[in-house]
Amino acid sequence: MITLPGRGVMLALVAMVIALALVPVLGETYAIKVATRMIVFAIFAMSLDLLIGYTGLVSFGHAAFFGLAAYALQLFAPESEAANLLLALPVSLGVTALAALVIGALVVRTSGIYFIMVTLAFAQMLFFLFHDSPIAGGSDGAYIWFKPAMTIGGVTILDFDSRETLYYFALGALVACYAGLVVVLRSPFGEVIQGIKVNEHRMRALGYDTYRFKLASFVLSATIAGLAGFLFACIDGFVAPQLLGWRESGIGLVMVILGGIGTLFGALIGAVALIGVEEIVRDRAIVGILAEHWQILMGAFVIGVVLLLKNGLAGVLLTTASGVRKSRSTPA
Repeated sequence: MITLPGRGVMLALVAMVIALALVPVLGETYAIKVATRMIVFAIFAMSLDLLIGYTGLVSFGHAAFFGLAAYALQLFAPESEAANLLLALPVSLGVTALAALVIGALVVRTSGIYFIMVTLAFAQMLFFLFHDSPIAGGSDGAYIWFKPAMTIGGVTILDFDSRETLYYFALGALVACYAGLVVVLRSPFGEVIQGIKVNEHRMRALGYDTYRFKLASFVLSATIAGLAGFLFACIDGFVAPQLLGWRESGIGLVMVILGGIGTLFGALIGAVALIGVEEIVRDRAIVGILAEHWQILMGAFVIGVVLLLKNGLAGVLLTTASGVRKSRSTPA
């Protein structure tokens, strides 16, 4: 069963969240945009970690739900005024959950490499649906002319046209997703899906309908990915077919691996590390002429973490916290 990280790790995570909360206060517009992307992709990676790290299903088509929610917002939003967040968000998540239910009903019948391939195939089908048809601008993508706003009784409570408002909403969503997933994974449902990851045959022998549990986990994971896609579409107010492509799925997968599979909070660390390092190696003022070949530097970074750090960057944090705790408990 999932356990909460120790006090040292929790303090580090709280410090990280506080640091993120200070970005709009201390940073400029570009810094807010980059940090918003980090938070949104952390939510996306966290949803993928639920599948990979706790259900044992490695998806290579998870971006399908990320992009589908973004497109649902674009299609739902009026061109003359802002969509009400209280309607737009449930609609986008509902469309995503319904699509996940249909796709999941087929794909969770498979496992291993076959699951990877069919999830990738469904994602590519959705990619080409939006790429090769006039839906929402086809291959050129489409704008969301007015970003969603939460309006109650004619009074605007939240307006995503403000970068700061969107940022803090996304940060709150990230914390809520982490807390919610911890609760879910500590519930009887969470214990069953973790048991399925360890030994599905045994869980089936114990009387559990593993198909339904895996499908529920798949739909929950896809809906959280949809939340990330909805927020991502609000950053620039633009959607494109690439949001559903295999590259976005791969980025989510790399973030999970970098952060640490099966930790949940590793998704945040992985997203901050991947996007943060990319910003550094693309900056000519920092790395000089190497900035022209930043992809090579990114590759070296990913390879180094995977080869040298057991269970990713979260593993380093857990090991360090454990070492500090042992040193304090050892009598002098």
